[in-house]
Amino acid sequence: MLESETNSRSGNPSTARPLGWKDRALSVEHLNEVLLVSALVLLVAVAAVRVSSRSGLPSLLLYLGIGVAIGQDGIGVQFNDAALTQVLGYAALVVILAEGGLGTKWEEIKPAVPAAAVLSTAGVAVSVAVTAAAAHFLVGLDWRQALIIGAVVSSTDAAAVFSVLRKVPLPARLNGVLEAESGFNDAPVVILVVAFSTAGPVEHWYVLLGEIALELAIGAAVGITIGKLGALALKHVALPASGLYPIAVMALAVLAYAGGALAHGSGFLAVYLAALVLGNAALPHRPATRGFAEGVAWLAQIGMFVLLGLLVNPRELSPDLLPAVLIGAVLTLVARPLSVIASLTPFRTHWREQALLSWAGLRGAVPIVLATIPMVHQVADSHRVFNIVFVLVIVFTLVQGPTLPWVAGRLRLGTPGAAADLGIESAPLERLRGHLLSVSIPERSRMHGVEVSELRLPPGAAVTLVVREDRSFVPSPSTVLRRGDELLVVATDQVLDAAERRLRAVGRGGKLAGWLEGRPSAARHHP
Repeated sequence: MLESETNSRSGNPSTARPLGWKDRALSVEHLNEVLLVSALVLLVAVAAVRVSSRSGLPSLLLYLGIGVAIGQDGIGVQFNDAALTQVLGYAALVVILAEGGLGTKWEEIKPAVPAAAVLSTAGVAVSVAVTAAAAHFLVGLDWRQALIIGAVVSSTDAAAVFSVLRKVPLPARLNGVLEAESGFNDAPVVILVVAFSTAGPVEHWYVLLGEIALELAIGAAVGITIGKLGALALKHVALPASGLYPIAVMALAVLAYAGGALAHGSGFLAVYLAALVLGNAALPHRPATRGFAEGVAWLAQIGMFVLLGLLVNPRELSPDLLPAVLIGAVLTLVARPLSVIASLTPFRTHWREQALLSWAGLRGAVPIVLATIPMVHQVADSHRVFNIVFVLVIVFTLVQGPTLPWVAGRLRLGTPGAAADLGIESAPLERLRGHLLSVSIPERSRMHGVEVSELRLPPGAAVTLVVREDRSFVPSPSTVLRRGDELLVVATDQVLDAAERRLRAVGRGGKLAGWLEGRPSAARHHP
């Protein structure tokens, strides 16, 4: 059903149509078969998440394994359309970056943005140079193929980083650097891979640097603009159904990617920055939006990884196993640490943090997707480049993913006692010029044991209802809040942000949060 009529390395997506496209008209029966297979794959993939969470392995490995299992060396489904894989991989990456941006807290990554920006640009350049040299001198690849491999594997994968690091209790500043880097570095890497695949080694490197800087600037401008305009519109327009807000937010993120790309900028940077702005804009129904984005991102990851697993032929991987291990070892043990040291030493980053950042440079499906670019452009030995990248990602994800918590513990950088953040959902009360906040108190919140009066909410905000163990009641000032409680807080437009900041502060610091800052009015003016 998926076997291509043409060689995927032809580079022409319009001619690489599935077998039977002309021989068999699309029918309900055909649709039923596709839906059956897709549903079974999704169910297996969802069940695999439990295995992934227990083992510490990124789920991408299991999804790739599903693709290989149903491929030509498994069940027998044949697929070799690199052009289609690249297009669908780009689309999936847009969704993954959007979900990552929506889930990233600006207050945590703001101090890390300068370091992450240097690490995702100058650090990428160092990593590309060292890895390409290893591929050329140790493996014997031509410089063009070596530079392509160096660029492809120098990008940390957003999906892998977001899925693994959120399970590892790291200090906020390290999480900020890693999340921002993984969101930023896809953009320059894509530009490099396309440049090397279309023109080979660039003679005038300063021209390439100028093009990268221009595309990043355009992408950043488009993403921030669409994010701010979209947030302003959603704050002031009450949509008729809560389910429309998540759709609108994701549509704005995709609009940022398309607008950035059509403006000859970096669409990947645009979508991440637009989602980052939207995710930190106190929009209505934020938990619903986050849940919707997370579900769509899971679906994109599953589809992308399974498709990549279908594209690979396991019988062809054995000759490239040793080259992949050599290149990966240099990347992990030499190139990545050098890029971290060169980028973060000016920021006076402690050596322990540099060591953890070096080991946490996780790769995932993004390098495999980028490895399809030289195949589409018919670069010589592009299929070998793809196999090397595939093996490298598998082997070193197996090594780095499960050992990351252990490394963090050995470096004494874990924060196992960190308080869980509150889940706050805002619904606009347009006619009353106010907002209704739904606050969930999680298991590790320090709001447990705090009396309602000790919340010290600003004037204009009040806790109106508490839902506890399927029982709801109107609280008194002396009511003690507990884990698992659901609170309804009414706040006017003027104090909405201050009320939400105060609730989050108590959730993190308990009843004494903000005490040294003075009275509640001071806390309102000094977030």
